[in-house]
Amino acid sequence: MPRSVTSRYIDPLTQVWLGTARRIGLRVVRTPDAYAATDGNGTLSIGDASTLDADDSLAQMIFHELCHSLVEGEDSFAKADWGMDNTGPDHDWREHACLRVQWVLTGRYGLRVLFAPTTDFRAFWDQLSEDVLSDRTDRSVQAAIAALRRVRLPPWGPALTEALEATARIAREAGKLASDPDVLWSGIEQPPAPHPTGLPPRRSAAETCGTCAWKYEQRGAIKCRQADDKKIDPAWTACERYEAALDCQTCGACCRAAYHSVEVSKRDPAVKAQPDYIVDRGTYLEIKRSGDRCAALHGGEAVGEKTTRFHCVIYDDRPRTCRDFTLGSAHCLTARRRVGLSL
Repeated sequence: MPRSVTSRYIDPLTQVWLGTARRIGLRVVRTPDAYAATDGNGTLSIGDASTLDADDSLAQMIFHELCHSLVEGEDSFAKADWGMDNTGPDHDWREHACLRVQWVLTGRYGLRVLFAPTTDFRAFWDQLSEDVLSDRTDRSVQAAIAALRRVRLPPWGPALTEALEATARIAREAGKLASDPDVLWSGIEQPPAPHPTGLPPRRSAAETCGTCAWKYEQRGAIKCRQADDKKIDPAWTACERYEAALDCQTCGACCRAAYHSVEVSKRDPAVKAQPDYIVDRGTYLEIKRSGDRCAALHGGEAVGEKTTRFHCVIYDDRPRTCRDFTLGSAHCLTARRRVGLSL
C-alpha cells in the first residue's frame, strides 16, 4: 500500500528566511522568469532552482534583498525593485551600499562566506575590508551607514537580527561536520568577541578606543560618546563604530539636514556682517536656508560615487550658535547620525 505523504521538508535556512521575510512584510515566490524582483505590493520573486548557481541559496538571496530595502528605506517596500533603476547612473553605488551593509551584518556573525553575494558585483565584495565604512565622502558608504541604523527599526527589527542569530547557530553546527572545502559550510568563521562596551565588535585589532574620534575625557575619566558615555580603556580594540578622525569639510551635517533652523541673537555680529544670510521671523532671527541646508554652506555635490567637500562662505563671520558647536560633541554625533555619516 503506497505511503501517504503528509509533510514536506524545507532546508532550515530557507525556513528561517522565508519566515523572516514574512515577519518583515514580504511574501516570497519562486519563478523561472526573474533572478530577484519586488513588485511594490509585498511580493518578492526569487529565481527558482533552474536559474541559480551552485553557490546560490534562497536564504542568502532573501537576505541580500532585505539589505537593499535597508539602503532604500521603508518607503521602498511600495516600489517595484525597491525603487531602483538597474540601468540608471545611481545603480552601481546603490548596489555597493547594499554590499557594504551585507558585509557588516554578516561579519558580526561569521557568515561572510556563507552569505556572500552571487551577483555580478561579487568582485566589489571580494575587495572589501574592515574599513568598509571609512570613506565618508563615498555615497555608498553614507547610504550603508543610514541603512545600518535602520536594522533595529520596524519593519526590519527585531526579525532581521534574530534571523542572523539563528543562521549563525545553524551554520556553526553544520560547519563542524563540513569536510569538503568547496562546500559553503566549511567557510563558517567564529564571530568576533563581544566588545566591552556592548557595541558590535570590530575584527581588526589595529585600531583602539584611544584613537577613536568619539573618545573624550571628563573629570579624569576616559569615556565614549558612541557607548552612551560609558567609561572605556583606551587600550581596548576599537568597536564597529570606530572613526579615526572627524573632518568638518567632509561632513557639514550640522549645517544641513541634521537641523532645520539655526537661531541667531539680535546682538550677534553676524547680523550686521552678513545681513543677506539673516532672516527675521518676527520673534527671532535665523540663518537663511536653501532647501535642507544653510544657505552659506556650499559643496557636497555628487560626482560619481563621491561627494565634494563642504565649505562655509561666511565662516569668518559665522554666528555664535555655529561657533559654539563643538567637533566631536554629543550634538556633533547626533547631527552626523541624522545625515548618515556615523553609526
